Amino acid sequence: MRNIVSVCRPLALPFHKETTYIKHMKKILVYPDEILRTKAKPIKNIDGELQKLIDEMAETMYKAKGVGLAANQVGVLKRLFVMDVTQGEDGKRGELVVLINPKIIGCEGQEVMEEGCLSVPDFSAKLKRPATICVKAFDREGNEIELEGSGLFARCVQHELDHLDGICFVDRLSPIKKAMFRKRWQKIRAEKEQKV
Repeated sequence: MRNIVSVCRPLALPFHKETTYIKHMKKILVYPDEILRTKAKPIKNIDGELQKLIDEMAETMYKAKGVGLAANQVGVLKRLFVMDVTQGEDGKRGELVVLINPKIIGCEGQEVMEEGCLSVPDFSAKLKRPATICVKAFDREGNEIELEGSGLFARCVQHELDHLDGICFVDRLSPIKKAMFRKRWQKIRAEKEQKV
């Protein structure tokens, strides 16, 4: 099965039909939590427990106003992420994409885009990544799928796949930008702690 995905309309995979839509948020881990540095393990069984995790991750991603969320960002070391690059600025949900055991099997071109992360709040930076990618994975029903896309879709897949490999987007910054990030990150964290 091969699906060509445009920048605006990725394959839509609905919430699992056998589970109730759960309004439960998971805690999003914040950099430099050690779990974010740990490589996630392949998923062997797609069962009710995994379906519940997928629904909770999707709910968490939407509530946090993110476009993607990897399982290790919520403390679960499984090779899974959810994403929705079609949601509107008004918070209206778009089309949820669930990728289990994803693997990029092709890419081309280069593109520089601004990138942020729910695990690194209040910080963003420009990064160069492949412009178009093809990813192979399983959907939440266990069907093997291949998706191709560019723009935000390609950016989000690469970003979330990095998380599953224990890599945060700030790890990809140049040495100078990384040093600037560390200084700014200390200031951001100190300001957050003062507000608490």
